[in-house]
Amino acid sequence: MHAFFWIVGVINVANGLWMLAAPTSWYYGIPAAVPDTGPLNLHFVRDLGAAFTTFGVAFCATAPRAERHRGLVLVATLFFGLHAGIHVVDLLSGHLHGGHWLIDTPLVFVPAVLLGVACLPRWWPAATD
Repeated sequence: MHAFFWIVGVINVANGLWMLAAPTSWYYGIPAAVPDTGPLNLHFVRDLGAAFTTFGVAFCATAPRAERHRGLVLVATLFFGLHAGIHVVDLLSGHLHGGHWLIDTPLVFVPAVLLGVACLPRWWPAATD
């Protein structure tokens, strides 16, 4: 779990800081076809950047004692799961074109699934439940 926390943490800090520091660059530069979701809203991109940075810092800060921080994974999974759910609803309702199933898989669906798997009791000592 230690390596998992570090990897997820660093990726989220990098993404979040990019969103905070250069929201226009992030909006057009991340390989996720974000412009398909609607017009650029700098404030909204920065708001989400704050969330991703916060989760990233939390993962990094707790990585040395990851086995004692299952709650962090549960909360992060809720956020990432809801985020993925919004994408599924947009895809099923036609607000996003069908190609987004593939576009969203690496950056939206896979993180939600990995965090969901990380929530499973098999990864956590019984004393931390």
